[in-house]
Amino acid sequence: MSEEDLQGQLEQLIASLKQAEEVRAELDRRIFHLKTLYDVSKDIYGSVETPTILKNFLLMSMGNFGVDTGFVLLANVNSMKIEELNQLGIQDSDSYSFREVCQHLLNENGFYQSLTKLRSISDSNSFLSPITLTLPFVLDDNTLVLLALGSKLAGDGYSQDDKELLYTLLNNLAVAVKNARSFEEIQRLNQDLEARNTELKSSIRKIELLESIKANLKKFVPATLSQLIEKSPSGEVPQLEERHLSVLFLDIEGYTGLCERLGYTLVHEIIEKHFSVFVETIFAHKGDVNETAGDALMVLFMSDDEQTNAANAVRAALSIKQSSVKIKDQFSILYRPLDINIGINSGSVLVGAAKFESIAGSRWTYTARGSVVNVAARLGALATRGSIFLSKDTAELVAGLFPLIPRGKHKLKNVSEEVEVFEVL
Repeated sequence: MSEEDLQGQLEQLIASLKQAEEVRAELDRRIFHLKTLYDVSKDIYGSVETPTILKNFLLMSMGNFGVDTGFVLLANVNSMKIEELNQLGIQDSDSYSFREVCQHLLNENGFYQSLTKLRSISDSNSFLSPITLTLPFVLDDNTLVLLALGSKLAGDGYSQDDKELLYTLLNNLAVAVKNARSFEEIQRLNQDLEARNTELKSSIRKIELLESIKANLKKFVPATLSQLIEKSPSGEVPQLEERHLSVLFLDIEGYTGLCERLGYTLVHEIIEKHFSVFVETIFAHKGDVNETAGDALMVLFMSDDEQTNAANAVRAALSIKQSSVKIKDQFSILYRPLDINIGINSGSVLVGAAKFESIAGSRWTYTARGSVVNVAARLGALATRGSIFLSKDTAELVAGLFPLIPRGKHKLKNVSEEVEVFEVL
């Protein structure tokens, strides 16, 4: 082999070795990049708190590049305020805080201005003198990230390759911060949802309490009054108004003698059973029990049609008589059904709330007033042996609907003129 051939092979070998060194350097660079990405990503993705993410990012970035001074911040470009700041190797002075100095990194438009310009600001150079590299990065439309690092301890500067790696790390940081913000937003929404859920539970509890109170009060308040109050947006008690209706009075014949013979406890049980069935019957025929007194009931029929009111009142009365026969079988001590005497009258009546003032305070009651009510009560008192007595006004309204027998005119207590009475068969 000639000397010339040997020289050619040597040059090829040198070129191959140089290429191998370049490949090795590139491989080392890529391994370093991958290791750095892995280390930084592992730390920043391991948290969902933005301050912790920034701290870990700065620590790992500085550690991988051999730097002992640096900071990273998030700034809102709209408000020109720093939202988050993490610094290492930089201490606040007595006259300035580092955050105040960093505030000048944003110009009047909220954008990053150069470190050289910032250093021209009086008294700020002592903070920023170690910083040799600043990398601004847009996180989103509202947020700017700024990474600033001091010189490498090894003494060499930052290459373009280093800057590319740092921007790759900043991309990962942006993803981690966005994830953290999403998590924080979810937490906030969960807390808001929990607060609203607590408010809702409290409101439901109040509604349940009010419904419970309402249900209990309904036991003592006429259904018509309850409905009128519910329809009133302001919850005001309806005042007296004139309405055409039918009034039914019912009482149990021989109540006093029954109490003397059977005792009040047993009679109370008997009456309670009868009235429970009667009330169901009354409601079924659109009536409303307005008052109760011992062995008596006062019932109002108040639909918009006067003939319907009268017919419902008579139907309720007939149903009550039939019910009393069935109830008798439940009490062996009763040798015959109770006689339920009923009086019904129809006409214009003042209906509504009445207020009574006294030293003890105010008391409201809901009732019907007028001569129509008085006549109905007297007809009930006139009836005997379970009769159903109607006034002429009521009889005319239900004529043809029920068999009626005239019972002549009667002088009723506290009624000036005689009243013509009809009995329902």
